[in-house]
Amino acid sequence: MTHSPRATLALALLVALPAAAQDTARTLDRVTVQAARLDGVSAFDTPASLDLIDLREDAATAGVNLSERLGGVPGLLARDRQNYAQDTQLSIRGFGARATFGVRGVRLYADGIPATLPDGQGQLSHFNLMGAERVEVLRGPFSALYGNSSGGVVQLFSARGEAPGELRVQGSAGSHATRTLGARWSGAQGRVHYNLAASVFDTDGYRDHSAARRESFNGKLGLDLAGEGTLDLVFNHFDSPRAQDPLGLTRAQWRADPTQAVAAAHQFNTRKSVRQDQLGLVLDQPLAGSHRLRATAYAGSRDVAQFLPLPVGAQGNPLNSGGVIDLGNDQAGVDARWSWQGELAARPFEATVGVNADRQRQHRRGYENFIGTQGGVRGRPRRDERNRVENVDQYAQAWWRFADRWSLLAGARHSAVRFASRDHYVTASNPDDSGRVRYAETTPVAGVMFDAGADWRLYLSSGRGFETPTFNELGYRADGGAGLALDLRPAISRHWELGSKWRWDAGELAIALFRADTDDELSVASNLGGRSTYRNVGRARRQGAEASLHASFGEHWRWQAAWTWLDAEFRDDFLTCARSGCATPDTPVRAGAAIPGTARQQFFGRLEWRSAAWSAAAEAVAQDRVSVNDIGSEQAPGYALLHLEAARRWRFGDDTLRAFLRVDNVLDQRYAGSVIVNEGNGRYYEPGPDRGVLLGLEWRRAP
Repeated sequence: MTHSPRATLALALLVALPAAAQDTARTLDRVTVQAARLDGVSAFDTPASLDLIDLREDAATAGVNLSERLGGVPGLLARDRQNYAQDTQLSIRGFGARATFGVRGVRLYADGIPATLPDGQGQLSHFNLMGAERVEVLRGPFSALYGNSSGGVVQLFSARGEAPGELRVQGSAGSHATRTLGARWSGAQGRVHYNLAASVFDTDGYRDHSAARRESFNGKLGLDLAGEGTLDLVFNHFDSPRAQDPLGLTRAQWRADPTQAVAAAHQFNTRKSVRQDQLGLVLDQPLAGSHRLRATAYAGSRDVAQFLPLPVGAQGNPLNSGGVIDLGNDQAGVDARWSWQGELAARPFEATVGVNADRQRQHRRGYENFIGTQGGVRGRPRRDERNRVENVDQYAQAWWRFADRWSLLAGARHSAVRFASRDHYVTASNPDDSGRVRYAETTPVAGVMFDAGADWRLYLSSGRGFETPTFNELGYRADGGAGLALDLRPAISRHWELGSKWRWDAGELAIALFRADTDDELSVASNLGGRSTYRNVGRARRQGAEASLHASFGEHWRWQAAWTWLDAEFRDDFLTCARSGCATPDTPVRAGAAIPGTARQQFFGRLEWRSAAWSAAAEAVAQDRVSVNDIGSEQAPGYALLHLEAARRWRFGDDTLRAFLRVDNVLDQRYAGSVIVNEGNGRYYEPGPDRGVLLGLEWRRAP
């Protein structure tokens, strides 16, 4: 990694300071997570990599992007793109790294409701942090039990309202005219509990032409049922009426002025608007005889309008679908599962069986992005199709402590995903492109855990993964023709993980070695004007190691560190596009080339001091260089950043007031915060922001 001596020193200090003060300790909270779908087994006793982020803890952040809170999870790379038209880039162990917008390759859930559509495409934008309690991250083979496109699983859970209740208001202001205001009201009355949270975010953006506004509301209303059951009503509203897109920069443009937007962004006023509404019901009911029923039903809609910088000349092709994308998505689904805890051969045993069905209806329309000589406006229609995706899955898993120091977790999921498209834009020069395709796969997983000591676990797990193309990847054919790319095949992967978990009174250490071999890897074939096409390129391998440490020392100090080493490479030769205007791949990529968008190493360290009134923290973030295209002709250089924060708390009876200050990129390093993989014009780089300051106030009242 390349970084300055000052940043290296700051990173080294975060590593060295805890070692000098480990003679005193503080007991960490023990938390059982739900990501592995086990009721009677803790995360520590699960043969998988599981991490929990407690969002109830005070934070000196704006509370807008989930990436603000995910830095300490090894194997996970969350990039804030400084571009709210494209959302956060999220990948786990290299899965999802090629996504040019949104999240793919990783399953997302909010309060048990899928934020990933049946086709595998997901969004983080509506995750409301104001009302959230925790985030759970599952990595490795057992992610496959969540179905299609599950290279990992990220779940957000809203807090349960508790008596006597609380009212919380938080506001912040920072660099680049960034403002956030949020409020949460939670509590309980008898058998009813509630948690209502709303937030508004505005920014002018670090870069030119990158202003954005987001409005979010999330509600969770619960009813306690007989027999310790609960019924939760979850509803979410998200509106991003304007999010300008500054587009990526070439290396020369980035070096000359990282705040600029390219000319095409102004010419076509590139931007995106999103509106989403979702409603769900979650039932959790214990039954007689240690049985339990969990059922979820949801429905929602998501409408997207996006203006791309597609050149006018390219739209002269009668098969071109235009430079304006208008998507209407309706989705609905159900998930029901039964579980039982008991004994098998006089040993503890737990079993779960479930069924899952989801449906996505999409109305995809395309328009020219010009009228006459005026760009950035909705012109003549060029595409009109009705698309449908449906999946019906069955899954089962069982955990068994078959010996005093040994336990087994095994399961399987059968997924069947159907895509269908009906073309309603048919002309003499644009034929009917209707079509359908079906993908199906069974994904078994198994893991064994050995209790090496009272607070030491060793495990080995293996499984099979399944990743279909998303509608965004099926949306455009690599040969430039009209219609969907129905010739794309799903990627099938085989996963292995060997891990160790160790805990003590003052902390916890986890280490894992992993490997995933994939057949029919999906990769970008071309990426021009904000539009990507894809193809299967053969075999790929992602392997590496990760480690995480949480420790307390003394009465006031805490330390957290996470490190990842990832070797992600293609295993077969193939052809790709490596120049502007390329429609047919003609440049060879040799086996052993790095999968673009992945960093070979990354590190996160946080040292925190807290007293009754004051707190302060230092964070170091480092990342290795990242290849930006398949042929590896360019890389975004590695970097190391230092962030500092401080906060002060005052108590006035039932009221609490907290003020916080955070300074990001203290050493004012210039770096590429994210990359656009295989961008056909060479505009691969999305600059990270310079030194930034955030000031915030939070007020809480317990009635």
